[in-house]
Amino acid sequence: MRRCLLSSLLSVLVVSGLSAKAAPYPDRFVWVFGWGLRRDADVAEITKVLESAAKSGLNGAVLSASLDSLCKQPPEYFRRLREVQRVCDSLGLELIPSLFSVGYGGGTLGHNRHLAEGLPVEDAPFAAGKDTARFLADASVRLSNGGFEEFANHRFKGFNFHDEPGVISFADTEIFHSGKASARLENFTAHPNGNGRINQEVRLRPHRCYRVSVWVKTEGLRPASGFRLTVLAQNRDLAPRTFNLPSTTDWRKLTTVFNSLDFDSVRLYAGVWEGKDGKVWLDDWTLEEIGPVNVLRRPGTPVTVRNEDGTATFEEDKDYEALQDPDFSLWNVDRPAPSLRLAAGGRIRDGERLRVSWFHPMVIHESQVTVCMAEPEVYQIWEHEAKLLAEHLRPRRVQLNMDEVRMGGTCLACRGKDMAALLGECVTRQAQILRRSLPDARIYVWSDMFDPNHNARTNYYLVKGDYAGSWRHIPKDLVISVWGGAPRPKSLRFFADLGFETLVACYYDANDLNDVKGWLRLAGETPKVRGFMYTPWQRKYGLLPAFGDMLREAQ
Repeated sequence: MRRCLLSSLLSVLVVSGLSAKAAPYPDRFVWVFGWGLRRDADVAEITKVLESAAKSGLNGAVLSASLDSLCKQPPEYFRRLREVQRVCDSLGLELIPSLFSVGYGGGTLGHNRHLAEGLPVEDAPFAAGKDTARFLADASVRLSNGGFEEFANHRFKGFNFHDEPGVISFADTEIFHSGKASARLENFTAHPNGNGRINQEVRLRPHRCYRVSVWVKTEGLRPASGFRLTVLAQNRDLAPRTFNLPSTTDWRKLTTVFNSLDFDSVRLYAGVWEGKDGKVWLDDWTLEEIGPVNVLRRPGTPVTVRNEDGTATFEEDKDYEALQDPDFSLWNVDRPAPSLRLAAGGRIRDGERLRVSWFHPMVIHESQVTVCMAEPEVYQIWEHEAKLLAEHLRPRRVQLNMDEVRMGGTCLACRGKDMAALLGECVTRQAQILRRSLPDARIYVWSDMFDPNHNARTNYYLVKGDYAGSWRHIPKDLVISVWGGAPRPKSLRFFADLGFETLVACYYDANDLNDVKGWLRLAGETPKVRGFMYTPWQRKYGLLPAFGDMLREAQ
């Protein structure tokens, strides 16, 4: 009798198809990125992605669209957001907001730009006049032969090296920005790594702010993204900026700033890495110490003014007016620094030498500005935004944008703290804030800052401290959105062994889904994988139907 019942049950399962395939992954998402809901066309473009996702068997759309700065949005933004929500509902897709970034702090900095993480300038010299004190730059800090005017046999005087003079690097006396010569780089494939670079080592002072500028011209450069202007100190890149140069462009000035941190010398590089073709010209390369450009003003980034020998500290509003940068702009650093205005009747005398300390932010790569995780105002902003999120969307899931936190441990608010514990505390507080307004929300977070195989490590960009062990400080009920391009077996297994559920966030704008195939195989061998997210960064959604087919076939 039991054998007959079992046989009948198996027959039913085979007929229904349930024996052939397991239940589908519960999480089948698409990453909707690159639209700010600032125009009606955004809604139409997002709708096309949502319709494709629904037809492809996906059930969730993770939307990144300034959802952590709702209090700053105009009425038409909310009209568009409601329309996106309506489209999701009609298609059977769950709308999942993505918010609360520290590494890309635009939402939070939109409330208060001074919440950016700060790098210290210590005891910079100023000279007091009658009404103001002006910054005294160290004139000895400069590049030698930055105009490339002095050379012999294509070798430039003053530079420590440039790749293969006369083969890759040349003195060009026909094309230049000023003077009579420039440096030309070409024939990159003559170098085993495709490099064409020029380097000079410069002595400077620790804990000071410097500005680097160079004029650049390109012709058929391939890849254009191979150009870099970097500042290295031991194994640290002090100016990790990305410049999106066109493949061919006339002369344009590139400028960045950096903080010398604890170092008294740096190696400045300009040129091409992994080049394939084309030419680059360099000219009028300069380095200078600068004053309080973009000075930060918050409790964790105080300004201090002392006399030259440090025996007396002056008081703001009594001896000097608050040091502010009226032209504060994270992306415009090629301008004069403000002076320190002296208060009438204060103790600072005309002709007196001062030592001034302050903090300044940094832009990393193209647009990344990190928020200080230890400044209390940050959490007040997030608390308010979480309430607005619940009011306008009431989502059942939320994605935390806590990836690539590339600065920290340098301002007074976070200096000396265990950075792994601080990062974990930040994410824990984010989850608590969200659940006060959304008690039943399932919360996801990007993986990299909690993965020792990725970014949870020491010597990470401009962080002073170590992120290793951060995974010990976050709630175990978070779902980890594992990312990183090609399949990462160690990463996926690492979180599974710790007891976390995971979401595989894969794809990254390739012309095929080969990496996705590898992730699917890996997920089949790893427990606690909840599902997959189609994750482009360049609005490339053409492979979304094929992605959905692969998920169907996998289970």
